[in-house]
Amino acid sequence: MKQFVKTIQVTIKGILYWLRPHLYLSFLSKPALLFHNVIQMSKWIQKNKQANILDDFFTFKRDHQKRYELYDYILKAKGLDQVECDYIELGVYQGQSFKWWVEHNTHPNSRFYGFDTFEGLPEDWGLHFKKGSMNAVSIPSIQDERAQFIKGLFQDTIPGFLQETPLNNGKRKIIHFDADLFSSTLYGLGMLSVYLKPGDIVLFDEFNVPNSEFYALKMFEDSYYREFKLIAAVNNYYQIAMEVVK
Repeated sequence: MKQFVKTIQVTIKGILYWLRPHLYLSFLSKPALLFHNVIQMSKWIQKNKQANILDDFFTFKRDHQKRYELYDYILKAKGLDQVECDYIELGVYQGQSFKWWVEHNTHPNSRFYGFDTFEGLPEDWGLHFKKGSMNAVSIPSIQDERAQFIKGLFQDTIPGFLQETPLNNGKRKIIHFDADLFSSTLYGLGMLSVYLKPGDIVLFDEFNVPNSEFYALKMFEDSYYREFKLIAAVNNYYQIAMEVVK
């Protein structure tokens, strides 16, 4: 019986491929993926929502200044102001968040690394942002010897950086994902996974966009068997902070 069922499955799959559904159903691909990820995002919210953390869900108005409220909350809750850390930001743009962390973590041995093309998005994002959007024009200026910026695509710059920079150093890691794109976020998560340990902090700046940062984290958790715990969220989970569990 099992062999018969298997034969039927293989035959149906072969017929479907033979029919070449991409020729007349490809227009459904993106809506179907969006619908799937909206359902997954809704499930994620219900699973992770907690009463004892910073969480403004549900609010009608998005206020980007709330991200600094989130930073301040986890800075105090996790004692990050004077802890020795490696702060890595993927997607710097004009450097406001990067500067905030440089100013608010005062440990002399902390290091701050900002990755960005500084030439805008390398691909289209959503309906409104085309390739080249959010061009920072120039690399931000920060007068702090602990900080440095690495210009270029993550796929071109992160491998060399990891070869030259000893991140297996016992320092607390704070990883800030602000690259918007699914591809950039998933690549960064995968490359930095080996350096993440329980207690490290991971931030997302556009998390509740279903097909982008959320989808990247979901695929990363499923593929790498990693686990995170929500510790703060603002703007209906647009910006969130998570702590590495395993």
